[in-house]
Amino acid sequence: MQGAPSRRPALRGLPQRRRPQPTMTGPRLALAAALLCSCTSPVADANSWWSLAMNPIQRPEMYIIGAQPVCSQLPGLSPGQRKLCQLYQEHMVFIGEGARSAIKECQYQFRQRRWNCSTVDNTSVFGRVMKIGSRETAFTYAVSAAGVVNAISRACREGELSSCGCSRTARPKDLPRDWLWGGCGDNVEYGYRFAKEFVDAKEREKNYVRGSEEQARMLMNLQNNEAGRRAVYKLADVACKCHGVSGSCSLKTCWLQLADFRKVGDLLKEKYDSAAAMRISRKGKLELVNNRFNMPTQEDLVYVDPSPDYCLRNETTGSLGTQGRLCNKTSEGMDGCELMCCGRGYDQFKSVQVERCHCKFHWCCYVKCKKCTEIVDQYVCK
Repeated sequence: MQGAPSRRPALRGLPQRRRPQPTMTGPRLALAAALLCSCTSPVADANSWWSLAMNPIQRPEMYIIGAQPVCSQLPGLSPGQRKLCQLYQEHMVFIGEGARSAIKECQYQFRQRRWNCSTVDNTSVFGRVMKIGSRETAFTYAVSAAGVVNAISRACREGELSSCGCSRTARPKDLPRDWLWGGCGDNVEYGYRFAKEFVDAKEREKNYVRGSEEQARMLMNLQNNEAGRRAVYKLADVACKCHGVSGSCSLKTCWLQLADFRKVGDLLKEKYDSAAAMRISRKGKLELVNNRFNMPTQEDLVYVDPSPDYCLRNETTGSLGTQGRLCNKTSEGMDGCELMCCGRGYDQFKSVQVERCHCKFHWCCYVKCKKCTEIVDQYVCK
């Protein structure tokens, strides 16, 4: 299954290890670009397309004839994103899936931090804390963009979208000659391009004063969106399957396959730890706060505001605080009670944990386990 040829210019600045093959429909994308250029929105909207993760989206065929169009019912979309939704309505289910996987991964990566990527409502999703251009915001934007690339790329491979199909990536030059290239791979090229159009739309339709704080934040968001997309693109690799009599593996078929999304999250977490502090110049470009460091590449995360300490609940910053959070009494890391509780102390309580134990394999073929209970000490921040 293959999409129609695209008139869209080739993507610039992508890693050169493989050449993307255009698969997005040209006339539609040209119209989408024109629609996006016509939009301006000087005031940031508290709502976000992340809300697609929190509100179930019906597939287009589920809507009865004459019902209100799906795009008008989806909260959090910018004008440009809503118009892209109208052009690519079947994609919206998978954008929602990508956002859900991103939120889940964010919560895993920050599970032992003061800010643990908590969702606060179904509209803004993460709340006011995303209005701060912090490292945490940088990671959230990056992993969200990565989630969309991941979900759309896989949907293409599975035949869920009419505008794309299996990956048409060129055969790697270092693949042995007797190995076949042609399995149905994840269409990372299409996923990258569509995610760039959709996720970046909200930023690109804004028109801010050059050198303003608002422009700095817009450029920060675009940089981090790109870093997230490139993480998925970079980690996609060749997968192969053996063929032959009795598993002799005399022949191999290979294709392009997405990495497990946990690897993407791990890579972006490393980028979070080394994120660059930036500021806006008079020329309207981001520049390093400290010139002793190297300029970030398109794969790096950047931030423009210092992070709050997230210790106490603060309605202004959106911090939920750490009161009531579990902590590790013996750890000296961020999950330790001293750091997690910000020196306020902690309460101890006992809880009963039930686990499977004494498991035995029975022929044939099942495993039978007993249930064991254990009383454990737990610690909660005051």
